[in-house]
Order: sequence, then structure tokens, then C-alpha cells
Amino acid sequence: MKNSQIFRYAFIKTIPVLCGYLFLGIAFGILLENAGYGVYWAFLISLVVYAGSMQFVMVTFLTGGTSLLTVALMTLSINSRHMFYGLSFVEKFKKMGKKGLYMIFSLSDETYSLLCGTKPLEGMDEGKLQFYMSLLDQSYWIIGSVIGALVGTVLPFDTTGTDFAMTALFVVIFIEQWLGAKSHLPALIGVGCAIFSLVIFGKDKFMLPALVGAVICLMMMEQRIGKKEGEEDAD
Repeated sequence: MKNSQIFRYAFIKTIPVLCGYLFLGIAFGILLENAGYGVYWAFLISLVVYAGSMQFVMVTFLTGGTSLLTVALMTLSINSRHMFYGLSFVEKFKKMGKKGLYMIFSLSDETYSLLCGTKPLEGMDEGKLQFYMSLLDQSYWIIGSVIGALVGTVLPFDTTGTDFAMTALFVVIFIEQWLGAKSHLPALIGVGCAIFSLVIFGKDKFMLPALVGAVICLMMMEQRIGKKEGEEDAD
């Protein structure tokens, strides 16, 4: 099957991601421009970082003088789930050669869902299809970011509240995971640690202690969570 046909099929399958990434990317670009960083930075960050929600957090980091250690730990904590995503694609990515490195880099939540749920047509190279879908998804995010930065430059308007896009994104992810989870205990632990840290450390310093506390609690209660999930499967 021709590459153009595979690319066309990949585009059709990624249209839902296009709709989401384009508008989230625009929100990120506007926030970045409002923080004093131009179109070049919007393009470069989306090209090299490409971390979705973490890019919204990065805007705060860039303007708040956050320490490099905190940035590294936050990034690892927020995006560590991608390491588990990749486990199911290790062998496939190895077979893709140099393209496999890009596949690892571009494995976002939405791309992972597409890779898991999209079956190639008869005679279609699955590796090329997955590569095109990953490439298109990142392209949507980059285009949205650049558009947002340009809009923020050209159109003078109040961007107050635009940063709520990040909060909304986290809320949607939380609700989706809550509905699909076999056990709600991990979510409750996370919320509890966040509230406790907020009260103890304040709104400016609660995030890192909350993440560390949640990880420790989850490790201590791993067996109980596994047992509860087993009981849900049995039911």
C-alpha cells in the first residue's frame, strides 16, 4: 500500500486528537506569549518538550523562578505514566529502527490510545501507520501552540482565565480515570495527600510534598490496592 494512502488513513484516525490538541495548543501559546515568550519559544517547546499538561505547568515555572530540581521531579512525576505505556510497545518500537526513538518520545496519552485502538487495513504497514499517527498528533500540538502565540501577539485581549485550560484538562483526566478505575483508593490517596500538603505547606510549596507523599502511600498500600482490584474483577 502506498505511503500516501497510509498517511490519509492516519489523518482520518487522528481527527479527534486534532480537535483537542489544536485548541489546547492555542491556549498554551497564548499563555506563553502573555508570559513574555514569543512564537519561537512556542514552536521550540512544543517541538522538543511536547509534554501536554506539563507545558502549561512550565509557563508557571518559567515566570516563577522554580528550581531545576523541582522542575525535574515534577516532570518525572507527572509524565512517569508514559514509561508504563511504553512497556506494551517495546518490541514493536524496536522493529521500527530509528523511528522507534521518536515513537518513544511522542507517546502521549492520546497517541497511546490511538496506537492501541487503531488496526491497520489489509496490506497496510502497521509501523508506518503508527509513525504517521504519532507525527500528526505532535504536528497538531505544534500548530496550535504557534497559532496561540501569534494570536496573543496580534490581538490585544485579556487572557485572564485562559490558564484554567490546564485545570480543566486535569479535571477531565481525573474524571475519566475515576470512571474507568477498578479501585478508587489511589485517587483518594492522591487527593488526601494534596489537601494535607496544601494545609501544611501552603499553595506555593505543596505540590512536591504531595507527590512524594502520594508515592510513598501508594507503595505502602500496593498489596491492598491489588487485592481490591482483584475483588472487583471477581465480581
